[in-house]
Amino acid sequence: MKRTLLNPPQLGQILRTARRGKGLSQAQAASRVGLSQSRLSAIELNPDSITAEQLFALLAMYGLELSVQTRPASTAPSQAEW
Repeated sequence: MKRTLLNPPQLGQILRTARRGKGLSQAQAASRVGLSQSRLSAIELNPDSITAEQLFALLAMYGLELSVQTRPASTAPSQAEW
């Protein structure tokens, strides 16, 4: 899967899709990375408060990687999009 992440809500969507693609329930995925099911649910619904440690643990478990690149100025989102 290759997705462009432009705002925080998309992160939750990407993580949820990856979890489901692995056939894991929230409880199963959460226990594998040391989170509670309710914390994983909160991350998927509103990832604004995810820590870097939690993000990288979830990415590793789901077999995903994070890539950052420069975006052309003409496509930069406004603050309202965040």
